[in-house]
Formats: sequence, structure tokens, C-alpha cells
Amino acid sequence: MSQYWSDDSMLFSLVREKLFVALVGDVMDTMGLHHQFLNSQLKPIDPQMVIIGRAMPVLAADFYQQQATGHNEISEKPFGLLFQAVDDLKKNEVFVCAGGSLRYAQWGGLMTMRALQCGAAGAVIHGHHRDTNEILHLDFPVASFGSYAQAIGPRGKVVDWRVPIELDGIRVMPGDVIYGDRDGILVIPAQAVDDAFHGAFEKAEGENKISAAIKSGMTTVDAYSTFGMM
Repeated sequence: MSQYWSDDSMLFSLVREKLFVALVGDVMDTMGLHHQFLNSQLKPIDPQMVIIGRAMPVLAADFYQQQATGHNEISEKPFGLLFQAVDDLKKNEVFVCAGGSLRYAQWGGLMTMRALQCGAAGAVIHGHHRDTNEILHLDFPVASFGSYAQAIGPRGKVVDWRVPIELDGIRVMPGDVIYGDRDGILVIPAQAVDDAFHGAFEKAEGENKISAAIKSGMTTVDAYSTFGMM
């Protein structure tokens, strides 16, 4: 059992209270996990939003007709498996969508409402969202490349969920931790979660000491020499 937390809910609450994404990213660098940040343009739709939860990966694809006859039954389903995926969200999970293009929005207001009912912690859309005002009113953390009103309906479908996906060369597995704020979105592999956050809480304590020392007049050179971090 961790010295800081007993379950995900406690961990995520502590993270919101005491940490920030850049700090955890620094710790992951020391662990040899150097490529865990998603695209730098992928940001929360409100800079004050923080996303922290277990990944529920979703795979989408472009389609060019809402219902089409083909060799896969998904082709005949409007939206594919989108609604099934949203309904399967669990407490503290983050809907993480890969695939599809930037021709349409892959997340919106009604999906947000349902995700809240499921206890989900947020959504990371490697594309566009829409219904921004509704999402902001519901205060549900969403990160995307920006807003765009064009609907997914006749343009894309979800083809599977709870499967491994890849975003910006980073593999996202079910159960990985997604942590995002205004400075970026970080993927923390499930097997690295304990070490990453233990290191981050310790680094936060160290940075508080450095901050106090610099406020008292210590130079950054001396601070790094004294504390071994910056």
C-alpha cells in the first residue's frame, strides 16, 4: 500500500491538491520514460480544467456514409459503437479517443452528460469537440484540439473500445493514468503509476524548499547544487 494513498480516488484527489503535470513529467524523465506527453496542441478546453483518471481507450475511424452496406456490421450502425463505449465508462475513467480525422467533432454535450452519470473523470479527444458552452456548464474536463460544430454522424464511427491505441507515437492501454492540465496531457503507464506519483510527491516537497530558499536570496546555481533538483 502506498504511503500517500489507498486507492485511485484518494490518489487523484491528492494529485489535484498537490501536484501539476510538468512536475510528474519531470519525474518520468528520471525513470527513463521520455516520450509520454501527447501533442502540445492538445489542451483542456478551459485552462482551469484538470484531467486525472484511468484510461478507457476508444478507437474511431472515418466513414463516408452514416449507414452503409459492407462486410462489417459496424458499417450499418450510425455512429458505430460510440454509444456503447460511452455507456461503458466507469468511475474515475477518462474517455481517450484515437483515430478519425479533424473533419468533425468526436465529443459533445450529451456524451458529457452521460459520462458524468457514469462517474467518468474526463475525456481526451485527439480531434475536435463541440457544444463547448454545455460542456463548460457541466464542468466536465475535456481536452481536444479545439471546437468544431460539424457532427460525427455521417463522417465517422467508433469501431472498438477498451483496446490498445496509439496517439502521437505513445501507446495508451486500458488502465493507464491520463493526467492533463493547461500545460499538456501526460500518459502514465499503469506499471509506472506508483513510482511516478511517489516521486512526484517527494519532488513537490523538495521544490517547496527550493522556492523558500530562492525567496530568501539563494541563486539558482546554489539551489541546484544544494537540493539536486530545479
